[in-house]
Amino acid sequence: MCGIVGYIGKNKASEILIRCLKNLEYRGYDSTGIALLNNKIIKIIKGVGKVNDVFSEDTSKLDGNIGIAHSRWATHGKVTASNAHPHTSNDEKIAVVHNGIIENYQELKSNLEKEGYKFKSETDTEVIPILIQKYKERGKSDEEAIKLTIKQLKGSFALGILFQDEEKLFAVKKESPLVVGVAKDGFFIASDIPSFIEYTKNVVFLQDYDLVTLTYDNLSIFNIEEDIPVKRPINTIQWDLEQVQKGNFEHFMIKEILEQVEITKKIFNQEEKFFEIAQIISKAKEIYLIAAGSSFHACLTAKYLFSKIAKIKVNLCLASEFKQIQDFINKDSLVIAVSQSGETADVLSAVKIAKEREAKIIAITNNQGSSLIRYSDQYILQNAGPELCVLATKTYTSQLIIFLMLVYTLAQKYEEGKDKLFSLTRHIYNLTSENTRNAIKNLAEKLRHVNHIYLIGRDLQYPTALEAALKIKEATYIHAEGFAGGELKHGSIALIEFGTPCIVFLSKETENEIISNATELKARGAYLIGVGPEKNPIFDFFIKVREAEESNPICQIIPIQILAYQLAILRGHNPDKPRNLAKSVTVK
Repeated sequence: MCGIVGYIGKNKASEILIRCLKNLEYRGYDSTGIALLNNKIIKIIKGVGKVNDVFSEDTSKLDGNIGIAHSRWATHGKVTASNAHPHTSNDEKIAVVHNGIIENYQELKSNLEKEGYKFKSETDTEVIPILIQKYKERGKSDEEAIKLTIKQLKGSFALGILFQDEEKLFAVKKESPLVVGVAKDGFFIASDIPSFIEYTKNVVFLQDYDLVTLTYDNLSIFNIEEDIPVKRPINTIQWDLEQVQKGNFEHFMIKEILEQVEITKKIFNQEEKFFEIAQIISKAKEIYLIAAGSSFHACLTAKYLFSKIAKIKVNLCLASEFKQIQDFINKDSLVIAVSQSGETADVLSAVKIAKEREAKIIAITNNQGSSLIRYSDQYILQNAGPELCVLATKTYTSQLIIFLMLVYTLAQKYEEGKDKLFSLTRHIYNLTSENTRNAIKNLAEKLRHVNHIYLIGRDLQYPTALEAALKIKEATYIHAEGFAGGELKHGSIALIEFGTPCIVFLSKETENEIISNATELKARGAYLIGVGPEKNPIFDFFIKVREAEESNPICQIIPIQILAYQLAILRGHNPDKPRNLAKSVTVK
C-alpha cells in the first residue's frame, strides 16, 4: 500500500516527482524518497516522514531529467530511513521503488547472502536490485536482468527501476497497480493517475508482467509471461485538474463530502449498463456480493435492497473470507465484486478464485483502468471522480446509488428509481450546507473528548451504523462500534454507562422498535443523538434527515461523515491521512 512514481523527459525530474509524490501521499506517508539519474550518477534522498518533511530544503538544485520516487506505508521492516525507498544494489548502480509484497524474499535474501551480497534494510524490496545486479554481473542486458529477476519473484509488485549507465526508465507490474502517463515532454509511471494528472490525461493501462522501457521519446512494452512485445492503447482520462486539488478547502475530506450532491447525475450517464447488468443478475442461479471495508457496508445495504425491492436472494461475504465458501462457487454463480480502487488485494484474490471456478464476474469500481475491470465479464463505473482522502465518502454513496438503481431496474422500476434519486439532490445539498455543518460542529464540540461512541440501527440503518462507526474510527481514533438495535440486549448494552454517546438511526418503518432500543440506552445513562425524520423527546441532540425510504442510507450517512470530519479537526488530526491507513489496500 505504497505509492510509486517515475519520470523521464525534458524537464527537471526532481520538482515534478516531488509534486507527484504529494499527490500520492494518500497511498502511504510514513516515509518517502527519490532517486535521480544525472551524468551516470544515481543520487538518492530519503527519510522518515511526509513529503514536505523529507524534502523541506530547496530541491531545485537537484539536477537530472530521469527519476523514480516512493511514498511508503510500511509492511516489511520498521519505519526508518534505511527501510525507506528507493533501494539500491550493492554496487549502487541500480535503484528500485516497489509497491507490493515479495512473498519469497527471505529465501531469496538467504541465497544472495550466501553468494556474498549484503543487505542494509529489513525490507522485502532490497532483494530486487541485488538480484538485478547479480544477473548484470553475469553479462545480461538491463532488460534481460529484469526479466530473470521477475521470474524469481513470488507475490505482487509494481516496480520503477533506474540503471546508472542507461538514460532509460523501466517499470514492470504483477498484481499491483501501475499506469504510464504519456505527456508532450516526457513519460510518467505511477501507482495512480492523480499523481500526474496535472501534466497529462493520456494514460496507458498495463497488464500483469508488462515490462515498460521508456526513453525520452519512446515507449515500448514487452510482456514477460507471453515472451512477446505488446502494444497497449493510450486512453484519455475525463478528469479535471480541479478534482485532484483541494482548491479553497482545508482538506480533501470535506471537499469530497460536499461533492456528493453531484454524483447521481454522473452515474446516470451509464443507463445501458444498468439494464445489461440487471439482465445478467436476473439469469443467475446464485449471487455473491464480495467487498472489504466501506464497500462491504455498501454490499450489506445492497443485500437488504435486493430482498426488499427486487425480491432476489443474494449471498454476502467479506472478500478476505471468500476462500472459505469457494466450494459453492461454480459456472452458475455470479460474483459482484465491489472496490472503489479496483485494486483491493483481497477482492482481486477472491475474484481469481471465482474465475477459476468458472463464475461470472461483475465489477463495481471507481477506477476505469483497474485490475478488477480486466478480470470482470461486465462492469459499471461509480463515476465519483478521484477521491484523495483516505476515508471513503463520495465513493461509498456512489456505490449505494448504483445498487439502488440496479434493484429498481430488476424490479422494472428504473424510471421511478431515477426520479427518486434525482429528488434527493436538493436534500443532499441541504445536508451538506453550511448551516448543517455548523450544527454538527456544535455536536462535535460536545463529543471531542469522549473515548467511545456507539451507533445503532435496524433494517437499512444497521449497515449505516457500521459505516458511520468506521468513519468515526478512521478520522478521529475514537473507539466506535455499530450495532443492530435488536442485538443490544445480547451483550453490547453492558458497555453503556452514564454519559456514553450513542447515535441512533431512525426510519418510519422501524421507528417503534428503535425508539424502544434507545429507551433502554437512556435508562443506562446514555447521551442520545438521533438521526432521522422526526425528533423524539428521548434524544439529547437531534439531526433531522428527511424520510427517504430505500434511500435513507445515502442521506443518513452524510451527517456522520461531517461529524467525523469535525471531530478529527477538533482533536488535531488530519482526516485526509489517518495514522496507519492507506487509500488502496493492495496487499493482503
